[in-house]
This record gives sequence, structure tokens and C-alpha cells, in this order.
Amino acid sequence: MREPLKHTGKILVGVLVPAIAVVCVTFIGAVPARAPAPNILLILTDDQGYHDVSYYGTKDLRTPNLDQLTRDGMRFDNFYANSTVCSPTRASLLSGRYPDYVGVPGVIRTYDEDSWGYLDPKARLLPAMLRKAGYHTALIGKWHLGLEAPNTPNEHGFDYFHGWLGDMMDDYWTHRRHGVNYMRKDRQTIDPQGHATDLFTQWSVEYIKKQQKDKSPFFLYLAYNAPHFPVQPPKEWLQKVKQREPDLPEKRAELVAFIEHMDESIGQVIWALRETGQYENTLIIFTSDNGGHLPSLANNGPARDGKQSMYEGGLRVPTSITWPGRIKAGSVSDQVNLSMDIYPTLLEVAGSKATHQVEGRSFLKTLLGETMDEAERPLYFTRREGGTDYAGQCIYALRLGDWKLLQNKPYEPMELYNLKSDPLEKKNVLKEQPEIYKKLNKLLMLHIQKAGKVPWQQPDGPVVN
Repeated sequence: MREPLKHTGKILVGVLVPAIAVVCVTFIGAVPARAPAPNILLILTDDQGYHDVSYYGTKDLRTPNLDQLTRDGMRFDNFYANSTVCSPTRASLLSGRYPDYVGVPGVIRTYDEDSWGYLDPKARLLPAMLRKAGYHTALIGKWHLGLEAPNTPNEHGFDYFHGWLGDMMDDYWTHRRHGVNYMRKDRQTIDPQGHATDLFTQWSVEYIKKQQKDKSPFFLYLAYNAPHFPVQPPKEWLQKVKQREPDLPEKRAELVAFIEHMDESIGQVIWALRETGQYENTLIIFTSDNGGHLPSLANNGPARDGKQSMYEGGLRVPTSITWPGRIKAGSVSDQVNLSMDIYPTLLEVAGSKATHQVEGRSFLKTLLGETMDEAERPLYFTRREGGTDYAGQCIYALRLGDWKLLQNKPYEPMELYNLKSDPLEKKNVLKEQPEIYKKLNKLLMLHIQKAGKVPWQQPDGPVVN
């Protein structure tokens, strides 16, 4: 399977497919009925730092395939994950809602005493909505929103699931967490051999080739575990980085190799779209679930801090969206969007819309180069956690315009920053701006009250979906 794809990095980067002429149409709330619904490939990486892509000029790392996607589409420089850790962001991405509104304020884990979320079984997730719009839906890779019924992928709208139910892997080759095998093909437990990144890539290529024969458009959610720790690149990739960058610290070299290996894998998936003639009618999203992990020497650019933190480095993520013939190549947006905004955007692309409450808002007009009428909206960020630092409590952040209120530890005081004048969050102006603090604090309290109505622990009795 891998042999004919060896050159994918060179092919994808070095060959530019001529743009196909398109007929200009007027959009009225959704993609016109006469336009074919595009395939959708949503690539989510795990803990990839804001500047751990070479398209931002990062010198020690090379991501030619992600760079090419960015050149072919629109780069978002102010894109936020909905949380500082995995499960809550994934809940928002797939529900279009704040994570604590669907029962996932924190990380879902193997053991109940250290699990801080339970996805509302009635949540209407993106695959179920796209399936109603005529899509075949697939998840390949990491789920991390439930380990058993009623919260497994096939029960939430995925026609096909080939991947990992749990959170992190303790080893990328043996695929276990606490000694438990969470690898599945639909509902069947499987035990494949190979590096997890390579497996998810191979399964995605196979799926894309199979869907070439299907008249229905597909939605493929490709969620890599990489580059989440433990940082385990294949040996040949680490050796290549060490030869090229001999002065890198060992930890940084390992992470760079891990990301470069994943980038090459993404190149294989994109090449499968080209090889099967499906690339021109596929919308591709690349984003990450939270900021980079600083102990692994992730690069979050100038942003303060990293994964787990409510400062910008924990929330800002690299993001680009490509749609040949529809999104202007090489375009850049400084619009502030969140993971949950992808949900209504993709529904609109599919010619559908949410018929229930969602907090996300479509930014399709931005993608198409049109002007959006944007009312100022408060943006909330939540994380609940255990251990001695959190003791089951939440930390929060709220952004309103240029103002950002945050509490980075449950037992630390609130902080207030103006991101326009202080993007690096160096000067806490809470005492100097009491009225702004009161305004944002009131909004945050209302959010906490609403979220408090949603259970985030599994009920004792059986749950029927």
C-alpha cells in the first residue's frame, strides 16, 4: 500500500494542479442546489503547537504538505480551540456547542474517578447531521468522547469507524492505554500491527479509494493521536532530523520528527484524493485540538504558555481550509473563530443547517471571500480537572472583543488582558479596569449557570440513546 505513495511529499509540493474554471453563483444562505456537494476531509491533530508548522517560518521543522494546503486555501491566524485539552474541544468540534453544554467540561478517561466528562447521548453530532444531508460519514483515528454505549462513534452518526476509542496511547506501536486495547473497527475490537500514524493514514487512503465508487459525498474525520505524548517517531524519521538539525535538543528533535512523519502521512491522504480525481471536489480542514505541550518542547510561537493553560498558547491552534475553485488560494484571515464554528459552517456547505441550539456560527462567507456581518459575541473556554492542582474544579477564560478574562488555576485570582495592546498577556489590568472586569465576570457567571444544568458524569442507571 505504501510503496506507490513514497513520493507523495514531492508530488504534492512540487506539482500544482491547474485550477478548474468555475461558474460564479450567488449564495443565499447555503451552497446552491445545483452545485455538487463537496466531500469533506476534517484533519484534527493532537497537541500540535500554534507554530509547529513551517508555514509560519519555523526554522527547525518542515511540514511541506501542510504548507501546501495553506498555500492552496485560507490560513487562519486567530483560530482557537474550544478548550486547552482534548475531549472538550472534540465535543465542541462535533456538536457546534460549548463543551460543558454537552457534558464534556474536561477529559474523558478510563477510570471514573479521574474522568471529567460524559457526552450527552442526545447531542446531535456533525456526522449524524451530515448523514441526513446525504453524506457517508467516517471517523478514522481518535474518538475520545466515550468508551462504551451509548457514546461510541457508530451510535453518534458515523457509518464507519476505524480507530481509537480512548484518550492517549501509552505506546504508538502496541496501542494500549492502562493495558486496555481501545482499537476498534466499528464495534469490533482489533489489534493491528504498526505505528498508529501509519495505520490511520493507510485506513484513510483505503477509505478514499473506496469512496471513489460511491455516488454520495463523504465526510472523513481523520483524527491523529500525534503529536500527543509519548513522542514516538519512527527511528528513520528521528535520524533524518538529527542529521539535518544536529544542535536540536533531543526532546525537540523527537517532536519535530514526530510532526514531520505525520505531515508526510497527511501528504499521502491528500495524494489519494488527487489520484482518485476527488481532490477538486473536496473541502479540507486542518486544525489542532489545543496548544502544544511545552514539556515536549512544542512551539506555540509568541503566544504565552501551552497545552492545559488558558493563556493564548493553550488555545491558539494552526488552522487552514482548502476548497479548490471556491476558496482563494493563498488567502489569510485574522477572523476569530473557534472549533465549534466548523459545525455550522460545514452544514451550510452541505446545504443544511442546524435545527437545534448551537453556539457556533458559520464563517462560510469568510471562506468565499465575502463580508460577514459579525455581532460581537462572548467566547467561553472551560476545563475541569482532578489532581491536587484542580481538585475537580474548573478553570475558565472569556474573550469579548479585545478583552480577555481568565483564571488559569482554580485557586488563583482572575486576570484581565487587552489582547490588542498586549497580545502576549504580560500586563494584568484587572485592577485598572474594574468595570470591564465586572462586565466580563457577569457574562462568565451566566455561562457557568447554564452549564451547571448539564450532567457531566455517567448516570447510575442505563441510558437509552
